[in-house]
Amino acid sequence: MALKDKMMSYITEEEISEMIKNLAREIEMDYAGEEILLVCPLKGSAFFVADLMREIKLNQQVDFVYVTNKSSETGERGGDIKFLKDISSDISKKNVLIVEEIIDTGRTLSFLKNRLLASGPKSLKIVCLLDKPARRVISIKPDYVGRTIEDRYVVGYGMDEDELGRNYREIYHLKN
Repeated sequence: MALKDKMMSYITEEEISEMIKNLAREIEMDYAGEEILLVCPLKGSAFFVADLMREIKLNQQVDFVYVTNKSSETGERGGDIKFLKDISSDISKKNVLIVEEIIDTGRTLSFLKNRLLASGPKSLKIVCLLDKPARRVISIKPDYVGRTIEDRYVVGYGMDEDELGRNYREIYHLKN
């Protein structure tokens, strides 16, 4: 039985595509005539950053980070956050956008944001496909939001259940 057989469709491929187009237009308006650097936290945001990059009609670069949160691995709250892979680009004096597929507690994103701010970017903003503010434990607000969702567990389009389901073109949630 496939993981999605235990789940139901929540956001369709078409809805995801429309959210990305809208986010791209907002970013293009805010950065008209400027270059941007997209920072993609691995693994979940890879699909989102690829689609967003193709949609944004600005000069752009991309870099990747891999940040782990021990609490997600062990189930405990407030675990250690550390870099497995840091960015390789010099982001000083650049317009940087962190591209997240979903913002949940905000702990890892806050850690990443503070690390990037220490490198002196011209600007630093957060783009997220899905924002789940009900789960926030650290006050962090994205600058660009595809959709705000209630507190539900979602899988697909980069989001996983024990590394499964990232490849689904739609976003699913557990059947009640």
